[in-house]
Amino acid sequence: MKSAASDLKIHIEKPAPEALKTLGVESWPIWSKGVSIFAWHYDEEEACYFLEGEVTVKTPFEEVTIQKGDLVTFPQGLSCTWRVLKPVRKHYRFGR
Repeated sequence: MKSAASDLKIHIEKPAPEALKTLGVESWPIWSKGVSIFAWHYDEEEACYFLEGEVTVKTPFEEVTIQKGDLVTFPQGLSCTWRVLKPVRKHYRFGR
């Protein structure tokens, strides 16, 4: 049985352009946010691809830095705090 920490881990990768095309990332909506700090809870899984910016995301289990070029998956049920260090633009998709 997996622990809560492993179930709620943020997954970050640097995908090849072919992988982004296969996922259809360019057709996903875009979200933008200026420098700020805010709490967030994921009611469903979110995948996103960072076009610009830099953030740190702190969870009860880890703290990660996310930057331009990162493909990130946030698991359903995760509660975290976002600290936007440089304004963000990202493609995003909820669910699988």
